[in-house]
Amino acid sequence: MRYLSTRGDAGRPGFCDILLGGLAPDGGLYLPETYPQIDAQTLDGWRTLPYHELAYEVLRRLIDDIPSDDLRALCARTWRPEVYCHVREGARAQDITPVTWLERGKLALLELSNGPTLAFKDMAMQFLGHVFEYELARRGQTLNILGATSGDTGSAAEYALRGKRGVRVFMLSPHGKMSAFQRAQMYSLTDENIFNIAITGLFDQAQDVVKAVSADASFKARHRIGAVNSINWARIAAQVVYYFKGYLAATENSRQQVAFCVPSGNFGNVCAGHIARQMGLPVARLIVATNENDVLDEFFRTGRYRPRAPEDTFVTSSPSMDISKASNFERFVFDLVGRDALALKRLWGNGQGFDLAGTPEFTRVAQDFAFASGASSHALRLKTIRRICEQYNVLIDPHTADAMHVALQQRDTLPPDVPLLVLETAQPVKFADTLREALGDAPPPPEDMRDLETRPQKVAVLAPDAEVVKEYIAQRDVE
Repeated sequence: MRYLSTRGDAGRPGFCDILLGGLAPDGGLYLPETYPQIDAQTLDGWRTLPYHELAYEVLRRLIDDIPSDDLRALCARTWRPEVYCHVREGARAQDITPVTWLERGKLALLELSNGPTLAFKDMAMQFLGHVFEYELARRGQTLNILGATSGDTGSAAEYALRGKRGVRVFMLSPHGKMSAFQRAQMYSLTDENIFNIAITGLFDQAQDVVKAVSADASFKARHRIGAVNSINWARIAAQVVYYFKGYLAATENSRQQVAFCVPSGNFGNVCAGHIARQMGLPVARLIVATNENDVLDEFFRTGRYRPRAPEDTFVTSSPSMDISKASNFERFVFDLVGRDALALKRLWGNGQGFDLAGTPEFTRVAQDFAFASGASSHALRLKTIRRICEQYNVLIDPHTADAMHVALQQRDTLPPDVPLLVLETAQPVKFADTLREALGDAPPPPEDMRDLETRPQKVAVLAPDAEVVKEYIAQRDVE
């Protein structure tokens, strides 16, 4: 399997080369040259596989430069029940991504947040930690990971990479914009290879800094800069697995279809669903759910993609989705325009957005790629959290509530035999203030996290300036 850049000027590297590089040298994002195809017979043969074996079967079709036995061992080391039983107990803890039916055969939660940081990012990030360490050891190299987080990516990356040989992590986050629990998860880590940087701005500005640093080819090479954000293809590849797992749990045979509703800010999570569908997973619809920062919803409804400036980006009670420039959206648009890199670059232009309304490409969004969308708000989040608690006795976090609101709006547009799976993205305890506002109370954290918010915190506050961040990294990049 070889990979290409959405911008068309990065050659045809293998998986392990793009694993360590993150963003392509031409500024694009990597995708497989062709999507491997999974037929119905193969899919049905996977129904009884435990999660780590399913992951191996999916990933070996995307990774051919790691020996088969090594890849199988990496999957087994990553997706272990004891890593993903932070919340669940007993038999359910053995199911890495349990499906909780709210209405049998019709509406369900695909639970993705039972890992060490109580967020869906753990599903891929734990794999990334192991595969980074494996490949760096093979090459005798070290790596400085540079990332940006709007909430959960940072802690998932740091917990996956803390103590790993040959890796340092420099994680940017928007100063004061995450929940207290999210900040404490990151800033309370004291591992020598973890560096937290709070940017005095919004997530989009932090993400711009990461891209600017990565675009400086000489600095990137000199300081061996890699990525854990979903611009790194390995993250997307690992996330593809749970779409297959969710499908297999919700259906009885491969003649059935399912729909997924996905809360989205940076388009990474739902992009993995798009990849799974392109590989042959029988997905009737992929529904993108946004909060008040509805740039993606606007595109999927109208064909207009209009990234917003930081001053026009809302700070909301689903903070991990407070994003107005979705990095992974480029991967979908590349497929949408027939994988034409020149067409992609024309659309991206000066970064101000584009309008595909009335074009043949826009008709393909729903017809060929099965996308739909919707948006939520703070009042609707609270209402949905209350409704799901009262009607089904299930607690959901604000981001999952955004998706649930949109799912409840759109489920009647699906065929009656198509179950709708809402992707759960975090445990409600991470957003206790919003849960209290909605329900008057919030669930307690797990026993080993009871004192999390009172632990000493270590973080550097810097301006959203690539040169300032580069200087900070250079001063700490010592062997």
